[in-house]
Amino acid sequence: MVPDVSTGSDTRGLIIYLFGPGRRDEHTDPHIVAAWDMAGAPDPGRDPAATYSQLAKRLDHHVDLRTRELGGKKPPQHVWHCPVRTAPGDRYLTDTEWAQVARRIVHATGIAPEGDEKTCRWIAVRHADDHIHIMATTVRADGRRPRTHRDGQRAQAECRKIEAEFGLRRLKSGDLTAPRTPTGAERAKAERQGQTVTARHWLREQAYAVAAAVRNEADYFTVLQSLGIKVKTRLGPETGDVIGYSLAAPGDTNAAGEPVWYGGSKLAPDLSINRLRERLPDQEMADHPRYVADPTDPWRHTTTAIHAARTVLDTGDDAAAQGHLAAFGDALYNIAGATSGPHRAELQEAAMAFNRARRSAIHADHQAATALRKAAKELAYASSEPGGLAIALLFATVHLARAAAKWHEQRGHEQQAAAAEEALRHLQAGYQQAAAPVLADLARRAPRAVTARRFEQDVRAALPDHADGILADPTWSALTTTLAHAETAGHNPRRLLAEVGTQRELDSAERPAEVLNWRITAQPNRRMQAARKRSAVSDRSFVSAMANPPVTLVTDRSQPQSLRRGR
Repeated sequence: MVPDVSTGSDTRGLIIYLFGPGRRDEHTDPHIVAAWDMAGAPDPGRDPAATYSQLAKRLDHHVDLRTRELGGKKPPQHVWHCPVRTAPGDRYLTDTEWAQVARRIVHATGIAPEGDEKTCRWIAVRHADDHIHIMATTVRADGRRPRTHRDGQRAQAECRKIEAEFGLRRLKSGDLTAPRTPTGAERAKAERQGQTVTARHWLREQAYAVAAAVRNEADYFTVLQSLGIKVKTRLGPETGDVIGYSLAAPGDTNAAGEPVWYGGSKLAPDLSINRLRERLPDQEMADHPRYVADPTDPWRHTTTAIHAARTVLDTGDDAAAQGHLAAFGDALYNIAGATSGPHRAELQEAAMAFNRARRSAIHADHQAATALRKAAKELAYASSEPGGLAIALLFATVHLARAAAKWHEQRGHEQQAAAAEEALRHLQAGYQQAAAPVLADLARRAPRAVTARRFEQDVRAALPDHADGILADPTWSALTTTLAHAETAGHNPRRLLAEVGTQRELDSAERPAEVLNWRITAQPNRRMQAARKRSAVSDRSFVSAMANPPVTLVTDRSQPQSLRRGR
């Protein structure tokens, strides 16, 4: 059961909508099921003599009295509106049951506490099987405004109780960190325009994807504009610094032809300018080169950072863990963007699903996750997808998503845990699509039997407690090929197996050989590292020699000092 509290200032306009045909003639048999006074509330849906104006006047009675006291000035946002909808698949509720729901919600939110004779006037209108609209005017009979602080959260809590008592589907409790859901008007507009998602949803996803890839605030706005998105910034009156911003989707206009603007914080709590600045890197990271010598480095760095993030979730440092989950959310966008295979769609869905799991009421320590965020930004500029190493990265994301779901569940973050589980399902599907042909190819290219027997001895020596499970794994043949490649790259297979086998326990792994295969794949090429190190030393020596040439004796002191240094 989902309540959605909002406020406005047009009593009659909302009544016309509630009792009207709807935007697509979807309203059927609109009528009042509950009210502050059923006898005193005219019902235009059932009484032909009742008019919208009569009902508005009765609802506005206390508002009008207060307006005269204020010298003709109406109280601001005096119309309170709360649609309440059952979940898909829930049973049909009768008018009597909906009336009970309405009374409990106006009591819980402070609109009309039970037993209070001076409450606000309100009605509950039903015009569909699965929901009602509760409408109130927020001036009490004694002229005061009701105490509606945290009314949305209180409505949510009451709906959880109603679900249990009415035998309805139990929805996940929130913690006020979820983004705003598109309104009915926004959804209807998207349908009319033939769009699959609303402008709000599209803008939010674009903003997340851009924030994950860019290196500073200026780039964030520049890239958004390059996508055709309109950007409007709000500047501080004294400093001239950006203190807020709004976005408008291409072609999304109101009735007057003006862009429909959405503030960053209205798209999602962590898209506000202040929250963005917490996650965007400092100048040192912003100046980091976008391209690296080895094109596999971004994939390897991100894989390593994700393994480290999984370890952080077990440390008990909740702030650091929350920071890593936020960085993981960015990484998923960049992994999807850098992927070219058919599994890319699953990765994009995973990134969108994980958005709800990337934040909670726990304050995030974003500095703790600098390594993961930096690696993910490198990945945004990766020029190629390096086969098995990319799949090793996907394998790591699957395990971190599973750990994230468990972490949220342990802390009672129901919505976040569900979102992480949904992301996990997409990541698992994407991994299976990408990994199956690669594992089959590795198995096909397995080394000779004599080499495989040598690797078997290495496994038994390095991981004796897990050897039987590893050798019985269907992917053992693929692992022998990977061990052969690692040996060629300069690794000692036995030492390497012992090293990667202790990174995390293998007891819970269904396919321990598969786990080891991707851990080994993510290891750097030692021969290439050594060559690059030698090259770097030579380069530094050359640069040093050029920067500090021998001092030559110059007897003519009238020449510039730089010439006397031989420059």
